[in-house]
Amino acid sequence: MPSFRAAPWHRIFQACWLALGFASLALGTIGIFLPILPTVPFYMLTLFCFAKGSARLHRWFQQSDLYKKHLADFLEKKSMPLKTKAVIMSTVTMMMAFAVWLMDASWPASLVVAMVWCIHVLYFLFAIKTES
Repeated sequence: MPSFRAAPWHRIFQACWLALGFASLALGTIGIFLPILPTVPFYMLTLFCFAKGSARLHRWFQQSDLYKKHLADFLEKKSMPLKTKAVIMSTVTMMMAFAVWLMDASWPASLVVAMVWCIHVLYFLFAIKTES
């Protein structure tokens, strides 16, 4: 019986997921030291990408200290401390304000950024519980 081999496009998608996973892992780790980059969203993206790209890397990331320190509690409790929520929301607000400033009066693009910002704020206020 012939062995099953993945289609070439499957390997390409897998490589893309892994590349995106490693990029988000790097950005999340840099975010530990630079407050302008949010750590938790990048680590959530890393977890998702590794799950799509490699079961072995997915397991490795779940066992890493980075995952346990920054993401495990959030995924278990589905909540965040108020300070963490405030840092993430203020960082995203500053980044989006900077993006609008760079667009220099491009109102359609600014409107899209404003809508994304509103969804982000509503999500953090109402969908993610605040730890007491």
